Amino acid sequence: MPHLVLLGDSVLDNGAYTAGGPPVIEQVAQRLPAGWKATLCAVDGSMADDIAAQLARLPSDATHLLLSVGGNDALMRADVLQTPVAVSGEAFALLHAAVRDFDAAYRRMLDACIARGLPLVTCTIYHGNFPDPVYQQCVAVALTVFNDAILRVAADHGLAVLDLRSICTLPADYANPIEPSSQGGAKIADAIVSALIGPTDGLREARLLRMA
Repeated sequence: MPHLVLLGDSVLDNGAYTAGGPPVIEQVAQRLPAGWKATLCAVDGSMADDIAAQLARLPSDATHLLLSVGGNDALMRADVLQTPVAVSGEAFALLHAAVRDFDAAYRRMLDACIARGLPLVTCTIYHGNFPDPVYQQCVAVALTVFNDAILRVAADHGLAVLDLRSICTLPADYANPIEPSSQGGAKIADAIVSALIGPTDGLREARLLRMA
């Protein structure tokens, strides 16, 4: 029996934020074909270095992995957006230092996932829904470098990547600035299932998956 396991953070473990609506794991399970099952190993608040603990709990019959992590790593470096600089080049240098550390952590984490020998799809970090439009613009720009790291590491391994930036695009897709609502979760679930059971199985391909 095909068994999909979700790894990562509150993008997938969003049950505490749906106001009684179905969380992502339930929405994925509802959309999978007959004979499939899904398990949630993702944990709200997790960062790249926390995925090893989730892999330790991986069900023995797992056949497919879906990973969404990195948003909390970026959030931990949100201070970069508030750091005074004399010239704009200094801001770029701060971002470079932040993403350098993330790149190393993400690469270690992804290697551990791939070592399980299972088909794997990973995800970009969406932009969220921050109330201050200027801060939202800064977040979107800063996340570009974190997402570039994700895409580069995934491409090194020939992995498909779900582009959550093109999936959760409306304010109603978010329950708060950083977690998906049940509506956003439904979009994420649709994208996950489409990636898994598409014409090419959506796996082991160096391509960015964008959903309408």
